[in-house]
Amino acid sequence: MRHTLTIDDRTLSYLDFGGPGRPLLALHGGLSEGMAFAGLAEALGDEWRVIAPDQRGHGSSDRAADYTRAGYVADAVALLDHLGLDAPVAVLGYSLGGLNAVHLAAAHSDRVGALIDVDSAVEISPAGHEWMAFLHTMRYTAPTREELLDAAGPVGAQFVEPALRPLPDGQGWRLPFHPQDMLNSVESCRGDHWDAWLGSTCPALLVHGTRSAALPQAQADAMVARRPGTAYAPLDGDHFLPFTHPEEFHKAVGAFLAAL
Repeated sequence: MRHTLTIDDRTLSYLDFGGPGRPLLALHGGLSEGMAFAGLAEALGDEWRVIAPDQRGHGSSDRAADYTRAGYVADAVALLDHLGLDAPVAVLGYSLGGLNAVHLAAAHSDRVGALIDVDSAVEISPAGHEWMAFLHTMRYTAPTREELLDAAGPVGAQFVEPALRPLPDGQGWRLPFHPQDMLNSVESCRGDHWDAWLGSTCPALLVHGTRSAALPQAQADAMVARRPGTAYAPLDGDHFLPFTHPEEFHKAVGAFLAAL
């Protein structure tokens, strides 16, 4: 079921896949939305209740004034409060969502009982997101779906097409994100996030695409070695594991959660 809550006059939309299981807060990657975890929710079955927000500026959630870690984390805490989830929950984050999950666990250790980082690095250099340069030429709205997809670069068919939204007046379509917001979000990710990664002590899992350009093997090895209680699930794929290797991704996450 899709629900909303209001944070500072801004709507945050989220999907609650329901069920009697323990709660799992799932934070999607950039240029994506909560619906990306529908397959995971189905794979986990009744054991876990997946709650997947459209993070600020994504999907059906309103645009925000900033895209800092503090802003993303504050939204996640507001959602947990809204749902009455005071006890620690498991948190999964992919890419951008992984970085947000890492900072959530560090800043609010009393709210996070387990952490799953899916191919999110903790050292992000200025060159780390060069492949997203196509955002500079993307259009936010257009009369037809085809015009938007033509400018969507390497993520068009995989991320954008399933999530396009019709404009309220019915006279065209919009992206599920504003390109400038995504550029701002990318910029705010840059830097060293080791303190956040090492700032929590709950059980953790690093799911890593061994051919990922976003998370080099040496950095993944260091993340596992330096943080006690961190399991490692290498998958033979690139950065887009939840989309390109869903069965392996679901299996790795399910096995970790089953052991909690």
